[in-house]
Amino acid sequence: MSDVVNQAVDALNAKMDGGFDGTAKFVIADEGSIIIDENGARAGDDDADVTLTADTETFKAILDGEQNPTAAFMTGKLSVDGDMGAAMKLASVLA
Repeated sequence: MSDVVNQAVDALNAKMDGGFDGTAKFVIADEGSIIIDENGARAGDDDADVTLTADTETFKAILDGEQNPTAAFMTGKLSVDGDMGAAMKLASVLA
């Protein structure tokens, strides 16, 4: 797994305080993917309720709070495939 994915897993686990009862997958272009579920974040490529895809720069900006996920989606920097409700719940858990 890439350093970007490993660092992202650590950052996501530090941000999450539970409360996410679905499954989500972050796909970071050319790096790998992360699964988030009720147990936290981990590297993986399992099926999920919603898949969010972004390049490394956009993903890091979202994690650092420099990029609003909704704005990233609206401008095409972040794509969402699957349950939009799960994506919205995830955004509120990570805020």
